[in-house]
Amino acid sequence: MTDINKNTEELTNGDFSEAANPFSLFGEWLEDASKSEPNDPNALALSTVDETGLPNVRMVLLKGFDEAGFVFYTNFESTKGRELLSAGKAAMCFHWKSLRRQIRIRGTVAPVADAEADEYYRSRPRGSRIGAWASMQSRPLESRFALEKEVAKYTAKFGVGDIPRPDHWSGMRLVPASIEFWHDRPFRLHDRVLFQRSAPDGAWTKERLYP
Repeated sequence: MTDINKNTEELTNGDFSEAANPFSLFGEWLEDASKSEPNDPNALALSTVDETGLPNVRMVLLKGFDEAGFVFYTNFESTKGRELLSAGKAAMCFHWKSLRRQIRIRGTVAPVADAEADEYYRSRPRGSRIGAWASMQSRPLESRFALEKEVAKYTAKFGVGDIPRPDHWSGMRLVPASIEFWHDRPFRLHDRVLFQRSAPDGAWTKERLYP
């Protein structure tokens, strides 16, 4: 993935409502969070829906972004993975308490290319790669010992050689249709700016919202 070029002229006055590109602004805020958040500045709440329309939400880690979208990784056989593949839609929420900022993103989701997933998988610690094989994510687990037994099995299976990426483990890319930026202000008179577009390659529109 390529880095997003930051439009510093849009951001130097501190009024993020003047930013023209939401990806540039997102990159600026994520960089700020990396300097102030004590843990996982790339953590986000990911919301999906099941076959009945009931929502599910959980925390995941953003592993990359560019103007094509926002990427995270998961087990496709988990509840999360099955809901993402079935609905093809999701929402994200970043909240950085140290900065009093929040970003909400909504859009469509699709698997990343195999080559992209392979590259990220190879960058993970060996224990995490073993874990991707050992964990039948979201399914009932009889005991902690049963999980440790699976870890031992795959540790022995792959020995000291390469650990291939499981077919059921890969990345998802959320392609945003809307990105909303929120910044805390005194007396709950917060700043809210919403970017929207009607197609993945369409132009962004922007408007302020009442707090």
